[in-house]
Amino acid sequence: MPVLPGAEPYRHQGGEVGVLLCHGFTGSPQSLRPWAEHHAAHGLTVSLPLLPGHGTRWEDMQLTGWQDWYAEVDRELRILSERCSRVFVAGLSMGGALALRLAARHGERVTGAVVVNPANKVHGLSAYALPVARHLVRTTKGIASDIAKQGAAELGYDRVPLHAAHSLRVFLRRLDVELPQVTQPLLLLRSAQDHVVPAADSARVLSRVSSRDVTEIVLEQSYHVATLDQDADRIFEESLAFMGRLAPSLGKEGAATGG
Repeated sequence: MPVLPGAEPYRHQGGEVGVLLCHGFTGSPQSLRPWAEHHAAHGLTVSLPLLPGHGTRWEDMQLTGWQDWYAEVDRELRILSERCSRVFVAGLSMGGALALRLAARHGERVTGAVVVNPANKVHGLSAYALPVARHLVRTTKGIASDIAKQGAAELGYDRVPLHAAHSLRVFLRRLDVELPQVTQPLLLLRSAQDHVVPAADSARVLSRVSSRDVTEIVLEQSYHVATLDQDADRIFEESLAFMGRLAPSLGKEGAATGG
């Protein structure tokens, strides 16, 4: 299936500091594109891949699982590591969870992590029914576009495939066990009002990681897809400052050309 207009992956060849951006469950690179372009404009080498099964139609996602999504970002991290001296991982929602697993598994290869409204658990009684329900019902209502800003919209599926939702639940349970392996500096930004991922998920992440350099920022004017919402500029600026603190060479090279 062709990729939906706007859901294409984004890459920019910049300087020796790189960042891998991971989008969310049923979403697409469109939700992180402004973030990616902001960092590219400040000289970073940027990778924003399209996760398998995303950005086309929900039926394609029904055939994929967490191993496919993680394998894609793992491959991109390895490519960035060959190109850059320092690499950061970042993500929104499930993308934040993927970024945290990259940090847990790759150790010193990852300089730091930035997560926005990271997912830690599939909530509600329905989560416990997923192993059986996914064989009886194909989809449930979508979760895209939880945004406070008027006129802003996320390019994501209007249905959630239950096979994929079950796989996400398995992944998040696995990641929770691995979170103590995260030792890198961590910047966590969460929305005060989020109708998709509750604040308890961020609290759980902060309580489980072993990172000593931890910053938590509450976004007062945004819902779940904060990277497209009213606090977007703050996310971009805070994450760039975080990376600049840990990679002093950032910004000294100047913005590089490429795309």
